Amino acid sequence: MRTAAETQVRRPSAVQALTFLLATTAAATVVVEVLNWWYAPEQGFGLAVRTGWAMLRSFGFLLLIGHVRKGRTVARPFGLILAVTTIFAVGRLIVPRQGVPPLPGLLGFAVLTALCVAVVWLLYRSSALAGHLVRHRPRLVIDRAGFSWRETPPRRPEASAWLLTSRVAAFTYSPLMLVPALVAGGAILDGRLTALPAVLFWFGAGLAASYAVLFCTAFLMRGKDWARGLLLVVTLVVLAVDLPLCWWLLGVDGLVRDGGPLLAAAALVLYGLRRAARTVDAVPG
Repeated sequence: MRTAAETQVRRPSAVQALTFLLATTAAATVVVEVLNWWYAPEQGFGLAVRTGWAMLRSFGFLLLIGHVRKGRTVARPFGLILAVTTIFAVGRLIVPRQGVPPLPGLLGFAVLTALCVAVVWLLYRSSALAGHLVRHRPRLVIDRAGFSWRETPPRRPEASAWLLTSRVAAFTYSPLMLVPALVAGGAILDGRLTALPAVLFWFGAGLAASYAVLFCTAFLMRGKDWARGLLLVVTLVVLAVDLPLCWWLLGVDGLVRDGGPLLAAAALVLYGLRRAARTVDAVPG
């Protein structure tokens, strides 16, 4: 007679390996940020905000572990965006305004980069993981048996992996705008009251970007062609608002540190939309 443990479907060994790798990456993110804070010559308000935002990614990796263990399809694009933005978020803090980065910080960043690359490689190159990450989110189902919470295929057409990648990347627009806006708010505390209208506009634009992306991606996942063009327009508007404000309120250093991650996210959105369009055109019919 089989026990319950024996009848459970065993997860592939690649899932266990990726789980360990993600936990290690989450811990490495915290360690590298602590090292950077310790060796930073200027421990001001801006560094505190950027460090806190970077360390939040450790929780993102823990959340990704749950998606991987449950075999969710969203794990791949989520892992890709998380790895790329983590490298940018941590890398921009390693380099000081003047001088060279401290050796412990450089070594920690190199280890963290290698871990992020390994995560993306496993997610997209492991055939065992490809066969495991096929499940959808559970949802409330109402039928003759009553109410139940179970996994059901989405009613909309199955979205390609590149569309999912574009969707996840676009959702990072809002936080990538709000973080530098919060950093710029430190200028108001230092007595630069003339920056108040620009900072408030920046915050408002960051919040509006989240709703615009939500609207676009809702129709994008339903296969609406016009939603691709609208998301492209939203991306260009976000860049046109964020990059000049980074340069004006935070200087060239802020443009590199805060504008760079947003440019990377926008590039992933545009590349994902392009690849998804090519996939659709290649399908006969």
